Amino acid sequence: MISRIATISMHTSPLDQPGTGDAGGMNVYIDQTSRRLAQRGVAVDIFTRATSPDSPPVVELAPGVLVRHVPAGPFERDNKDHLPEQLCEFTWGVLRAGLDRQPSIRDGAAFGGSAGSASYAGYDAVHSHYWLSGQVGRRVARRWNAPLLHTGHTWAAVKNLQLAPGDRPEPAHRGRAEAAIAADAHALVTNTDSEAKQLSGLFGPAAAPMHVVLPGVDLEQFSPGDGGAAKRLHGIAPEKFVMLFVGRVQPLKSPDVVLRAAAELARDPQLRRRLVVVICGGRSGAVSGQSMPQLAAQLGISDLVRFLDPMPAAQLAQLYRAADVTVVPSRSESFGLVAAESQACGTPVVAAAVGGLATVVAHGSSGVLIAGHDPARYAAELRRLATEPLWRARLAVGAVRRAEGLSWDRTADQLLELYERVSLDRSPGLLSACSQVA
Repeated sequence: MISRIATISMHTSPLDQPGTGDAGGMNVYIDQTSRRLAQRGVAVDIFTRATSPDSPPVVELAPGVLVRHVPAGPFERDNKDHLPEQLCEFTWGVLRAGLDRQPSIRDGAAFGGSAGSASYAGYDAVHSHYWLSGQVGRRVARRWNAPLLHTGHTWAAVKNLQLAPGDRPEPAHRGRAEAAIAADAHALVTNTDSEAKQLSGLFGPAAAPMHVVLPGVDLEQFSPGDGGAAKRLHGIAPEKFVMLFVGRVQPLKSPDVVLRAAAELARDPQLRRRLVVVICGGRSGAVSGQSMPQLAAQLGISDLVRFLDPMPAAQLAQLYRAADVTVVPSRSESFGLVAAESQACGTPVVAAAVGGLATVVAHGSSGVLIAGHDPARYAAELRRLATEPLWRARLAVGAVRRAEGLSWDRTADQLLELYERVSLDRSPGLLSACSQVA
């Protein structure tokens, strides 16, 4: 019986606000699944890199869920490109934290087991998220004699095939590390069937077995509501047509496509009078070149665009309800949490037909999928939504229906079943020599 899981999330913490820095859908995934696993009697320890000397060693995220801050490198939010230099120190920090863990009430009957009863550090499985964490997971899982499950969230080879103009390709050492993780893991957890097929093509028979576990959406937090009231809350007149972008402002997410499509719509004076564009998110990583406010000014639509900082889920739900359409023109998405949340609030989605978005969005039913990133094609679909209220209403109904099939409870149940399955295949191992790149 599974009683304790170690989750590795080196480069970003579930305590971080999604939409800022490197925090995004992965943070929500770890947060939501951990809470629900704890509700099912499984204690979860989440290991993440400490980014401040004031970070407490342990923070309780929820009953049964602890976030363990591991010092590694300078106390700052370092760019992900520099974090491979901290892998060795972070790995040893995780091992020390596992050894130093003291038994608590979470180890007792309330969580279905006793401390240390299942494996070296008391963990029945290690689940790593993203390639940096996967390299750590390979080593600690071996040392703890626990099976390793890995969720990539993004993969170098996939991202490099779909780069935005001017965006930098992922480095070769990341691709080599991901191949090693795929080979060493007991299981690869993928978000969709299409991702599993992609990875099978990339890694071939050497890869670990792949298990599709569809992510979810918090259907209590994200639900349909009064769109007019939500618009008034944001100081937007009810007759306005609101285009919404939510996410990190980076080339991978293509927020520029939203602004360029809006500029196409604004050529029509009647549409321009109704148009409001909302960009909700923070700049991420080493973003260079023209900023979104600069682009809006160049396109002549500064008066139509609002830039908002990332916000907590309750406020974000109101923003989705205020929107008439959410635009998700990403170059790559392993799932597409923004699209799922928007649909759960009854707001249809116009999205790129890439990755998990093709699973989350039902084309012609809950939204529209577009091949490529031509702003003119987005503008054509957005114009139809702006000028055909019955079409928009039909998609809104379909959006809610589509989201009803997505549940974090179901995700947690499937993960727990997978943990139990792979824990039966645990085999002894020793910690390999620590190196920067596998």
